[in-house]
Amino acid sequence: MSAQLTKGKYQHYKGNFYQVEDIAIHSETDEEMVVYRPLYGEGRLWVRPLSMFVEDVVIDGKSQPRFALVNED
Repeated sequence: MSAQLTKGKYQHYKGNFYQVEDIAIHSETDEEMVVYRPLYGEGRLWVRPLSMFVEDVVIDGKSQPRFALVNED
């Protein structure tokens, strides 16, 4: 697991919860990708670049994390 990210339950800034499963490496670019699943609906696996997963977003002029760790598993 990347030093920048801990496995566990995260909340997206829009409110939904997700479980981070692991970090994968993109086969063509070697970019680190977060493997995660929503804790609602079908629970299909998703990937997102690590850099995007950990970045802040600005909403109504306020900076906040795109995903915030809720707890560690």
